[in-house]
Amino acid sequence: MAAYVIGDVNVENEEGYREYAAQTPGSIAKFGGEFIVRGGNPGELEGGWAPSRIVVIRFPDREAAQAWYDSDEYQALKTLRQQNAKGSLIIVDGHDG
Repeated sequence: MAAYVIGDVNVENEEGYREYAAQTPGSIAKFGGEFIVRGGNPGELEGGWAPSRIVVIRFPDREAAQAWYDSDEYQALKTLRQQNAKGSLIIVDGHDG
């Protein structure tokens, strides 16, 4: 079953974040991941949630998603992201319907 990493990201330093964003696709591809949403133009429908940037990455399964997040390569990228943006990430299983 596919798994998704979902991020709500507030970029604080555009230049530094661009460096992170340029390197991330290669790191997720190594684990079978692909971007579904990358930035977008979020519009509130209900509940008062007003993110500035949403990221959704699909992986073949939860194990691949976790392996990507825990990988040495992503740990370096994660530090770069955290230096240039604030936000939250979650992992969620997809619907096997």
